[in-house]
Amino acid sequence: MHIALFGATGGTGRQVLAQALEQGHSISALARDPSQLAPADGLRIIAGDVLDPAPVTDCIQGADAVICTLGSHGGKDPVEARGTERILEAMKACGVRRILVVTSLGVGDSREQVQLLFRTFMDMTLKHVMAAKEEQEVRVKASGLDWTIVRPGGLTDGPKTGTYQFGTDRTIKAGRIARADVADFLLKQLTDESFIHQTPAVT
Repeated sequence: MHIALFGATGGTGRQVLAQALEQGHSISALARDPSQLAPADGLRIIAGDVLDPAPVTDCIQGADAVICTLGSHGGKDPVEARGTERILEAMKACGVRRILVVTSLGVGDSREQVQLLFRTFMDMTLKHVMAAKEEQEVRVKASGLDWTIVRPGGLTDGPKTGTYQFGTDRTIKAGRIARADVADFLLKQLTDESFIHQTPAVT
């Protein structure tokens, strides 16, 4: 399968990239700084910004599916919502329907799945980022595409275990999960339609 990947230089994006190539997929990855990605067989690196329609369209053209792991680091101008809007527009123009988007537990109707202490932390220090993720989800859900929004718990850099909890049951509580396991779950959704138009937690 050919995948268009956005957020490839972030922690989760790098795991998606490595595991997808290991599984024999091909990848087109958009990167503002292509030097952050090592050349590899099956990887096409496109230099550009996710807010610029031209490289976004170039990345998506010919893809079977899109994986979006865009993230911000507490800045005042998060890119999630606006960048995802460019991706959705390009998908429609290119006739690509399947998109997997990573947001976070605590977004939307999953707020109560996060412990009170962390909810307070989000409200105090991650307000702009969480608002961008909220808007990102709204735009994805309104896209008319075959979307799945994946909401992980607290991300770590541990190894892939293949052992994690996932689903749409709102009793699932946020816990720590390796980015490698989030990537594992994402890639499984490429051939599994169980969570189309749903927002599974993974933790």
